[in-house]
Parts: sequence; structure tokens; C-alpha cells
Amino acid sequence: MLKTLIFRSAALLALSPAFLLTGTFQSTFAAEAESFSRNLMLEKQVELDSKTVATKVLRVKLPVGFTTPKHTHEGPGPRYVSKGKLKVIEGDKQHVFSAGQVFWETGQLMSVENVGDTEAELIIFEMAPGH
Repeated sequence: MLKTLIFRSAALLALSPAFLLTGTFQSTFAAEAESFSRNLMLEKQVELDSKTVATKVLRVKLPVGFTTPKHTHEGPGPRYVSKGKLKVIEGDKQHVFSAGQVFWETGQLMSVENVGDTEAELIIFEMAPGH
């Protein structure tokens, strides 16, 4: 039994290079490569007061019509709206962001309201001075 298993494993390893050279592998890889994409959604140079940075990734879910109280976060960073539609009031500026959009939160006093028809979800990437 063990000899059979070892023989089969060795045979599969021996066939692997031949498989890699076949059109089947190449066409499968090409099909996957065609569906791969990479999009820069936000780029920003950041200067923090500390050499050490504490980072957090938070997922926040907001029910329809929910508005956060005015608040701040420990640090600035990109925010990604993964579901729904949010009205963001930060400082004296107001914007509406929909699913798939990214915005930069500065750390100023702010509030967020779900202005869509469904639950909204926000992914917060936060950067704050480390301890």
C-alpha cells in the first residue's frame, strides 16, 4: 500500500512539468489573468507625529436611517464604503459616498448617516501614533 502511494506521488511529480507545458494549463492561467484587475482607489502621502504607527481596520454597519453622533477617530485614514450609501459630514464639508467608493477621513469632528435603502457598511483603515 505504501509503495503504491509513493509510486503514485512520484508519477504525479514526474508528470507535473509536462502538465505545465500543455495548452490546458496555459489557457487556464490566461483566463484567470483576464479576470484579474488592480485599481488604485486612493493615494495620499501622510505625515504623522510618531515614527511608530498603530493601525486598525474596523468594519462598521449602519442600519437604514442611522446617524452617528459627532465624533472623531484616533487617527486619519482611508474609508471604504463596501455596502450602501453614506452621507459624511466632516468639519464644514459634506459628501455622499456609495458602495465601492473610498474617501479620506482627516480626523476632524464628523458624523456619518446611512442615506440609502439598505444597511450600509464602512471599512475604516485607521492610522494613529503608536504607544
